[in-house]
Amino acid sequence: MKKNTAVAAIHFPYRFDKRWSALFLALGVRKDDGVSICDNGDLVATFGRFKVKTTKDNVRRTLVTGPHRWYTAVGLRLSLTDDSITFGTNHKKGLSIEFVQKVPRVIGFRKHSKLWVSVADPEGLAAAIEK
Repeated sequence: MKKNTAVAAIHFPYRFDKRWSALFLALGVRKDDGVSICDNGDLVATFGRFKVKTTKDNVRRTLVTGPHRWYTAVGLRLSLTDDSITFGTNHKKGLSIEFVQKVPRVIGFRKHSKLWVSVADPEGLAAAIEK
Protein backbone atom coordinates (compact mmCIF):
# COMPACT_ATOMS: atom_id res chain seq x y z
CA MET A 1 0.00 0.00 0.00
CA LYS A 2 1.34 3.42 -1.00
CA LYS A 3 1.80 6.00 1.71
CA ASN A 4 0.05 9.29 0.98
CA THR A 5 2.74 11.97 1.15
CA ALA A 6 0.35 14.85 0.41
CA VAL A 7 -1.47 15.23 3.71
CA ALA A 8 -3.60 18.36 3.93
CA ALA A 9 -2.15 20.68 6.55
CA ILE A 10 -4.87 23.27 6.11
CA HIS A 11 -8.14 23.24 4.17
CA PHE A 12 -10.19 26.20 2.92
CA PRO A 13 -13.77 25.21 2.08
CA TYR A 14 -15.96 27.08 -0.39
CA ARG A 15 -18.63 29.56 0.63
CA PHE A 16 -21.77 28.24 -1.05
CA ASP A 17 -24.62 30.38 -2.35
CA LYS A 18 -27.57 28.03 -1.84
CA ARG A 19 -29.42 29.47 -4.84
CA TRP A 20 -27.09 27.43 -7.05
CA SER A 21 -27.38 24.10 -5.18
CA ALA A 22 -28.78 22.27 -8.23
CA LEU A 23 -25.78 23.37 -10.31
CA PHE A 24 -23.35 22.20 -7.63
CA LEU A 25 -25.15 18.86 -7.41
CA ALA A 26 -24.91 18.41 -11.19
CA LEU A 27 -21.17 19.18 -11.09
CA GLY A 28 -20.63 16.82 -8.16
CA VAL A 29 -19.42 19.61 -5.87
CA ARG A 30 -19.48 18.59 -2.21
CA LYS A 31 -19.21 20.49 1.06
CA ASP A 32 -15.73 19.03 1.61
CA ASP A 33 -14.43 20.47 -1.68
CA GLY A 34 -12.20 23.53 -1.53
CA VAL A 35 -8.50 24.35 -1.53
CA SER A 36 -5.98 22.46 0.57
CA ILE A 37 -2.36 23.24 1.26
CA CYS A 38 -0.54 20.01 2.02
CA ASP A 39 2.45 19.39 4.28
CA ASN A 40 4.61 18.61 1.25
CA GLY A 41 3.92 22.05 -0.30
CA ASP A 42 1.22 20.95 -2.75
CA LEU A 43 -1.77 23.19 -3.39
CA VAL A 44 -4.85 21.17 -4.35
CA ALA A 45 -8.19 22.70 -5.39
CA THR A 46 -11.14 20.37 -5.86
CA PHE A 47 -14.52 21.14 -7.42
CA GLY A 48 -16.54 17.96 -7.71
CA ARG A 49 -14.88 15.74 -10.30
CA PHE A 50 -12.44 18.50 -11.24
CA LYS A 51 -9.07 19.20 -9.65
CA VAL A 52 -6.11 21.56 -9.97
CA LYS A 53 -2.89 20.42 -8.34
CA THR A 54 0.40 22.31 -8.24
CA THR A 55 2.95 23.43 -5.68
CA LYS A 56 2.93 26.61 -3.61
CA ASP A 57 6.22 27.46 -5.30
CA ASN A 58 4.35 27.65 -8.61
CA VAL A 59 2.15 30.50 -7.37
CA ARG A 60 3.28 33.88 -8.72
CA ARG A 61 0.72 35.99 -6.88
CA THR A 62 -2.75 36.02 -5.38
CA LEU A 63 -5.45 38.68 -5.41
CA VAL A 64 -8.72 38.84 -3.48
CA THR A 65 -11.45 39.97 -5.88
CA GLY A 66 -15.19 40.56 -5.90
CA PRO A 67 -18.00 41.07 -6.07
CA HIS A 68 -18.52 39.77 -9.59
CA ARG A 69 -21.54 39.19 -11.80
CA TRP A 70 -23.01 35.79 -10.91
CA TYR A 71 -22.77 34.53 -14.49
CA THR A 72 -19.00 35.09 -14.54
CA ALA A 73 -18.28 33.67 -11.08
CA VAL A 74 -20.58 30.75 -10.28
CA GLY A 75 -19.86 27.26 -11.55
CA LEU A 76 -17.03 25.70 -13.51
CA ARG A 77 -16.00 28.08 -16.26
CA LEU A 78 -13.25 29.29 -18.51
CA SER A 79 -12.48 32.96 -18.98
CA LEU A 80 -13.41 34.38 -22.36
CA THR A 81 -10.35 36.66 -22.30
CA ASP A 82 -7.56 34.29 -21.25
CA ASP A 83 -6.90 30.70 -20.17
CA SER A 84 -7.98 31.05 -16.53
CA ILE A 85 -10.46 28.72 -14.87
CA THR A 86 -13.09 29.36 -12.19
CA PHE A 87 -14.20 27.06 -9.37
CA GLY A 88 -17.05 29.29 -8.19
CA THR A 89 -19.69 28.75 -5.53
CA ASN A 90 -20.69 32.39 -5.03
CA HIS A 91 -20.13 35.74 -6.72
CA LYS A 92 -19.38 37.86 -3.64
CA LYS A 93 -15.66 37.31 -3.14
CA GLY A 94 -12.86 34.91 -4.04
CA LEU A 95 -9.16 34.50 -4.63
CA SER A 96 -7.38 34.69 -7.96
CA ILE A 97 -4.28 32.49 -7.98
CA GLU A 98 -1.79 33.19 -10.77
CA PHE A 99 0.76 30.51 -11.63
CA VAL A 100 4.40 30.80 -12.70
CA GLN A 101 4.02 27.79 -14.99
CA LYS A 102 0.60 26.91 -16.33
CA VAL A 103 -1.19 23.97 -14.72
CA PRO A 104 -2.58 21.05 -16.75
CA ARG A 105 -5.92 21.80 -18.38
CA VAL A 106 -9.06 20.94 -16.47
CA ILE A 107 -11.52 21.94 -19.19
CA GLY A 108 -11.02 23.53 -22.57
CA PHE A 109 -8.05 23.05 -24.85
CA ARG A 110 -5.23 24.93 -23.11
CA LYS A 111 -3.34 24.78 -19.84
CA HIS A 112 -4.42 27.34 -17.22
CA SER A 113 -2.37 30.33 -16.03
CA LYS A 114 -4.85 31.34 -13.27
CA LEU A 115 -7.45 29.80 -11.00
CA TRP A 116 -10.24 31.72 -9.26
CA VAL A 117 -11.78 30.05 -6.20
CA SER A 118 -14.64 31.31 -4.04
CA VAL A 119 -13.41 29.98 -0.70
CA ALA A 120 -15.02 31.24 2.52
CA ASP A 121 -11.74 32.86 3.64
CA PRO A 122 -9.88 34.17 0.59
CA GLU A 123 -7.60 36.40 2.69
CA GLY A 124 -6.63 33.42 4.87
CA LEU A 125 -5.90 31.29 1.81
CA ALA A 126 -3.73 34.05 0.32
CA ALA A 127 -1.76 34.32 3.58
CA ALA A 128 -1.33 30.53 3.78
CA ILE A 129 -0.02 30.39 0.21
CA GLU A 130 2.50 33.15 0.90
CA LYS A 131 3.95 31.35 3.98
